[in-house]
Amino acid sequence: MFDFSPPCVTEIAPDVFRIGMYARKLDLQFSYFLVRDDEPLLFTTGLRSTFDTVREAVARLIDPATLRWIGFSHFESDECGALNHWLEAAPHAVPVCSFVGAVVNVSDFAIRPPRGMMDSEVLTTGRYRFQFRSTAQLPHGWDAGVFFEETQRTLLCSDLFHHNGDGPPLVETDLTDRVRGAIRRIQAGPLANYIPYTARTRQILHSLAELKPKTLAIMHGSSYQGDGAKALRDLADVMHQTLGEG
Repeated sequence: MFDFSPPCVTEIAPDVFRIGMYARKLDLQFSYFLVRDDEPLLFTTGLRSTFDTVREAVARLIDPATLRWIGFSHFESDECGALNHWLEAAPHAVPVCSFVGAVVNVSDFAIRPPRGMMDSEVLTTGRYRFQFRSTAQLPHGWDAGVFFEETQRTLLCSDLFHHNGDGPPLVETDLTDRVRGAIRRIQAGPLANYIPYTARTRQILHSLAELKPKTLAIMHGSSYQGDGAKALRDLADVMHQTLGEG
């Protein structure tokens, strides 16, 4: 579908590996995150067309057949398009998503029953604990949610902080201007309203900021290490300025 660069594998936090690929035509990175633990977790599966490439990247780190959990934020091709391919490759893997996503989409779509997570429910992979946070309509879809690793304080962000370009895998510099530019670019094109602004958008982002993440594992763009709470509050301001009433 897209002309992707070869994957770049980077450890962005202890045992959290970013598998990043750049789509030149879109000027956009697609990143998937592997957590290496007793029960390995892959967060976002990628498109069906990129399954072989992502699987080869995962194989540099673990045996793909040992994957135990395959998670994602919401039902969308780049989030879970290759889900069934992964379930075939990893016979003991279980899909993990929001309760809404499990009931509405994944129970029918997936070849194995999913684990549907309620808000603040915790998934333990061994050394690490992932708290699920429901974020309905953020980044989009009423089934949306994110996962926060409580031990190392890594937030698996999905489409939040979307920004363009082929940047480095991990940065410590402020992403605000790049995110603002990406939102304005999207709003001016055929994908306007890619991220809706609702009455709960600021509330959700501020509740995530209260988690005080140290690393933001960003799907589209460079991941971020630093003051994640401030970054999330800044994102709330940017979204209000570009998408909200102000």
